[in-house]
Formats: sequence, structure tokens, C-alpha cells
Amino acid sequence: MIPDINKRFRELRKMCKKSQEEWADIMGLSRSGIADIEAGRRNVTEKHIKLLSIESIDGKYINEDWLRTGDGDPFKKLTRNQVITDFAADLIKEDDSFKSRLIEALAKLGDDDWEALERLAKKLANKKD
Repeated sequence: MIPDINKRFRELRKMCKKSQEEWADIMGLSRSGIADIEAGRRNVTEKHIKLLSIESIDGKYINEDWLRTGDGDPFKKLTRNQVITDFAADLIKEDDSFKSRLIEALAKLGDDDWEALERLAKKLANKKD
């Protein structure tokens, strides 16, 4: 019988839309190591749990309690600051993407420009489809 934590480990990989090969790269294991865990032939270790709960996977953070016990949601709810920090970290990795150029331009705006941009955003939000 496959332990529940191994079932959740597999379920988590599928929720993240990762192949066993991609999950192996994230975990620092071989694809067969992932298959062994999912089949219950190998245990999910403390190292695996910590790795999955500390590192962001496609901007999502795994809820360690859910992985261990099945309680709660599989993914942690991020605060606004965490979302912004993750976005900024991704921007640093990108050299000359549209997102990085846009954020650079926004960073150069003065207070009057921000106020004008806020008025425009409010006006657009109030428009009917």
C-alpha cells in the first residue's frame, strides 16, 4: 500500500503540471527516484519536504502541513509583499524582457505621473464593456 504522503507528493507534481523528469530536476533526483517515491518504493524524506516548502515552484509555495498530513490547502497563500518580491526576483533574472523594461519605466515615474496613472486606471476600471 502506498503511503498517503507519497500519494500527495504525486498529486502535487500533477497540480504543478510537471512531468516526472521536470519534478526530478526540481528535487535533485533521477526520474526513476521520483517514480519510486510515487509508487511507494521510496519514502518522502524530510529533505524533500523542506525543499518543496521553501522554494517557489512556478510562483507557488507548497504548504508543508498539507504535504505531511493532507490538512489545509496544497499551496500557501502569499501576501502582497511576497508576490511583489517573487515578481521582482524573476525580473532580475530577465535581461531585456517587456516586463523588465516596463517596470524600469514605472520606477522612473514621479509623484504627478503616478497620480495621473492612478486616475487613468480608475477610469478604465469604471468603463462598461
